Amino acid sequence: MSSLNDLIASQDALLREAALALPHEFSRCTFSMGPIKQAIYLCLTCATPRGICSSCSIACHTDHEQVELFPKRHFRCDCPTSAIPHACTLHKTTEEENGGNQYGQNFRGLFCRCARPYDPKTEQETMIQCLGCEDWFHESCLNLRERPPPRESSPDLPDPDDTATHEDDCSDASSDLPPPLLSADDYDSFMCAGCVSKVPILRRYAGTQGAIMVVRDGEQGSWQRLDGNSPEKAQGTSNEPSLDVTDPQPVTIKRPRSRSSSQDNEPEAKRTRVSMSPPCLAPVVNHIAQAIFDNKMSGSESSSPEGTGDIFLTEGFRQRWCRCERCLPSLQAHPYLFEEEDTYEPPEDPDSGLSLEELGARALERLPRDRALDGIHAFNDMRDNLLEYLRPFAQQGKIVEEADVTQFFEALKEKRRPVN
Repeated sequence: MSSLNDLIASQDALLREAALALPHEFSRCTFSMGPIKQAIYLCLTCATPRGICSSCSIACHTDHEQVELFPKRHFRCDCPTSAIPHACTLHKTTEEENGGNQYGQNFRGLFCRCARPYDPKTEQETMIQCLGCEDWFHESCLNLRERPPPRESSPDLPDPDDTATHEDDCSDASSDLPPPLLSADDYDSFMCAGCVSKVPILRRYAGTQGAIMVVRDGEQGSWQRLDGNSPEKAQGTSNEPSLDVTDPQPVTIKRPRSRSSSQDNEPEAKRTRVSMSPPCLAPVVNHIAQAIFDNKMSGSESSSPEGTGDIFLTEGFRQRWCRCERCLPSLQAHPYLFEEEDTYEPPEDPDSGLSLEELGARALERLPRDRALDGIHAFNDMRDNLLEYLRPFAQQGKIVEEADVTQFFEALKEKRRPVN
């Protein structure tokens, strides 16, 4: 049984929850801002799989089924373009399709290397976002745990107060499962094998301290972390032909010979000038990590050691990169490895967190005077009718229940309904 006080408290709780969930103002489409890193949503109701900004997901596609794809870099909202037949209510001009947007498998509602759809009602595992391609991966597909069975579908979402707080690049769903091999506290960012294979500096650091890999010694072995603290046999020497850059003097620079007396007499202009570049500070190559990459390139996936080639970068990784002339170009081609990117968020809503009475007062302030007066008269009439309706409850000491309040407003709507 609910009293009127319970209903009021419930309404206040809903307002507070809404203010926490949607504290921003969704009145501007981000198309005019060009390609930026921003939260993107996939509209499943619209026939064409395209991405829309958070404002358009609220203002233009309110009643549509959507999937949150989370931040995507260098992305421009597709809502006002000709690619989506549904008209944008925030950006009135129809624009040409965005040729610069990248539409991976996420825009087909598929995630991870297993290409499965994500269902928050049945998924038990935490999913981790790759810093490079920005796809999402299951813990089991990263060999951090055994794949659990799907949980039974439930329409009830977990209480936010009962859910642990996690980083933005991890979606928590596995709090009821045993802990994974690596937890979110063990690393700062994740790079999938596909992205690692495209960046030489990442392959060079893989399996060394601060660039954790997950490996095992054959099919019967257990998965273990490889992070530079492994036995010495896992570490290479300074003689790696392709990836080793530990020689303090690059091979492209000539080393001066011991000078003879004849050279001492040569004019300064004739002497060879040697430019001393900063030494390479990259760690020694990890043999196990490089063997995994070699096996993948040769197609010998079943060879020992085994691993997917993913790496987990620990806190402060952006400050640890070597910046010598051989390593720097690999980093410069991927700026997100250099410094953390800013993700656009809509401006805060000045009305967020206000009560219904305060919101009503603000709405009246924004109306023309004649319409505001009409609104005040309508509110006063409703208040008088409600007081008259509730007076018998007060006189009899009867509790006002939810059904009583619903009945009042249903009768009020019926009274205002035009007669044909």
